[in-house]
Amino acid sequence: MFAETPDLDLTGQALHALAGELYPICRSITGDGLRASLRRIQEIVPLQLHEVPTGTPVFDWVVPPEWNVRDAYVANLRGERVIDFQRNNLHLVNYSVPFRGRLTLEELRPHLHTIPEQPDWIPYRTSYYRETWGFCVSHTQLLQLAEGEYEVCVDTSLEPGSLTYGELYLPGRSSDEVLISCHCCHPSLANDNLSGMVVSAFLAQEIQNWQRRYSYRFLFIPGTIGSIAWLALNEAQAHHIRHGLVVTCVGDPGFMHYKKSRRGDAEIDRVVDHVLKHSGQAFEIREFSPYGYDERQYCSPGFNLPVGSLTRTPHGRYAEYHSSADNLSLVRPEFLADSFAQYLSVMRILENNKRFLNANPKCEPQLGKRGLYSTIGGRKDASEFELAMLWVLNLSDGRHTLLDIADQSGMPFAQILEVSRLLSEHGLLNELQDDEA
Repeated sequence: MFAETPDLDLTGQALHALAGELYPICRSITGDGLRASLRRIQEIVPLQLHEVPTGTPVFDWVVPPEWNVRDAYVANLRGERVIDFQRNNLHLVNYSVPFRGRLTLEELRPHLHTIPEQPDWIPYRTSYYRETWGFCVSHTQLLQLAEGEYEVCVDTSLEPGSLTYGELYLPGRSSDEVLISCHCCHPSLANDNLSGMVVSAFLAQEIQNWQRRYSYRFLFIPGTIGSIAWLALNEAQAHHIRHGLVVTCVGDPGFMHYKKSRRGDAEIDRVVDHVLKHSGQAFEIREFSPYGYDERQYCSPGFNLPVGSLTRTPHGRYAEYHSSADNLSLVRPEFLADSFAQYLSVMRILENNKRFLNANPKCEPQLGKRGLYSTIGGRKDASEFELAMLWVLNLSDGRHTLLDIADQSGMPFAQILEVSRLLSEHGLLNELQDDEA
């Protein structure tokens, strides 16, 4: 059977605690906040940090100037900060250019962003590739601002620097890779995507202790520009990726959603479908769309990698998305732990989805004389286990994988795997090596 799953209660608490540590940091697509977050992940797994210099061409894009924040506020004439980046880093439009001056409320209004339909929430806004500045406030707060002059300070820098990303490569018996990718560029947003960062870190910590069939590559990158930069700089080795998942929005109360790869019928698509069908929980499978997270870069036609995205509630489909309500009370330990467990189930199937040859293919072998009936006699699921043996023996022709057998029989992969190991021990199955399959 599979290796024992870590205690999910303890894992959930640890995942949520790590998210709590990272939550206050002002991250962006470049800068010191991103580096500080990746260094904290380095304390869990040995990430290698890469720096891609400003101005580096990456396909049709160019790595932008590095952005850092020292302070930002709007103060009334009494010196009281009515909008304060130090209180909540969402108050500053991410990538705002430097500005200092005095403005009337009328002059300031075009630079203020709210969510009128959610008057107590602060929105998350960016200006990555457009030179401007701005602040985000609750609509209630905006309505309370008095007419008059305000001192505005945006103490930021946009200078030549670099884009930082973290990478962990875990070699396996095969050079074929499983890619796990998450974006790390959002400031204080817990589900989108601190949840993906912490779940990816704990997956890496778990998988580094496995005897691995596949090699694993974990990427902690700024969204869009990070995956584009990685693909541009690693184009020659991208073909090693055989399976991949983009990890995002995995801490909210919603049920699991899977967005298929562009191929639609890749092994990763079938594995996730199997895991969700046998999870005992509600789920939804969605077809590929070129809109979303970094899967759209990995699945661009020039690469067409088998990369899907396994989330809880997809982006834009939960009310708190890109607002201050996407906080640590939305993301709960039990949901983080459940997502972690679902991902582990996917990885375990990938590791064990092999082909076998029936060593006694002409008619059914006599199971009794091999003691197989006595092996299963005391099981509560004896009849189902016997049926699983017949399925495995019948379809182990060198063409069907264990996942094929599980799907055709309607049985859980774990049961089919257990049966295959038992039959192998009794000389009735011969495992095919990857290069023989």
